[in-house]
Amino acid sequence: MIRIYNWGRPRIYIALILLIIVISIGVLGFRFFSDYSWVDALYMTVITMTTVGFEEVQPLDDQGKLFTVFLISTSVAIFAYSVSVITEYIVSKNDPKRVQLRKTQKMIHQIQNHIIIIGYGRNGKQAAAKLMAYDKPFIIIEKDEAIIERYQNGELLFLKGNATEDEVLIKAGIKNATCLICTLPEDADNLFIVLSARQINKSLKIISRASQDASYKKIRLAGADNVIMPDRIGGDHMASLVVVPDLIEFLDNLSIVGKRSINIEEVSFEELFDDLEERTIRNIDMRSRTGCTIIGYKSPEGEYIVNPEADTLLRPGSKIVVLGRPEQINLLNKEFNIQQLPNI
Repeated sequence: MIRIYNWGRPRIYIALILLIIVISIGVLGFRFFSDYSWVDALYMTVITMTTVGFEEVQPLDDQGKLFTVFLISTSVAIFAYSVSVITEYIVSKNDPKRVQLRKTQKMIHQIQNHIIIIGYGRNGKQAAAKLMAYDKPFIIIEKDEAIIERYQNGELLFLKGNATEDEVLIKAGIKNATCLICTLPEDADNLFIVLSARQINKSLKIISRASQDASYKKIRLAGADNVIMPDRIGGDHMASLVVVPDLIEFLDNLSIVGKRSINIEEVSFEELFDDLEERTIRNIDMRSRTGCTIIGYKSPEGEYIVNPEADTLLRPGSKIVVLGRPEQINLLNKEFNIQQLPNI
């Protein structure tokens, strides 16, 4: 679809240029070969090109007749081609699908540091809903046009195409993206996409779905940072509701989707502080300033600490996980001037 649109604009330019050239030749020819006025020369050129059959302004001599034969033989085909291209262009400009396509292209070209979701099935919808709740910009690559037409709206940005093709990934801005979420049901497709995406963008964070245990290691080896097996997670979650039901229900409440119900947040050192000065958790006094509690710490080396001590040192490149009610999370963002990414 995008390729057709990109090809259509040069065609309209070529048609207009050819039309202008032929009209110019006709006007100049009738002006100098038959000594017509400029207006009469334009009139003769138009009726000759359109073959409407009107009479000449004045009888033509042999030189004028030969020029007319030449103009007819060269202009009729060009005129018909130009009219068909211009008509097609005008109609396509008013086609709702093409209008939406142009809008999508424009938004894709403008978006930066976004997430790419591959597939809009059950897992893709859940990922999109979560990202929307946290105001994260994202693009959905979907090859089923029926799904795109059903869910296309002002909030979701779709790109029609097969994500196994590198060209489609590049059109989705994978070189400028921060993360790719691959949710296709076939492990082979996910494996191929992960491999291609890792080759295009070495620093991209890649999260992929896997259905079979045998595919887990292969997808990781292909370049995925995380591999999720929805069926295993679902079974484990259901069993946990039997073993520790109250704990699981409490954890579920921490992951409710919605801006007003977000109560757990990940914050990087760079979002908290403008300088590179190291600080301890005790020094920032987050509990008294915002009401939020730091429940996790990730060091720059990737080491995780649950319920870190007050003397734990926060260093550039580290992250903290904070827990709080929605109003406390909002106060945290305001107190430390944390900028939230706008939604698309």
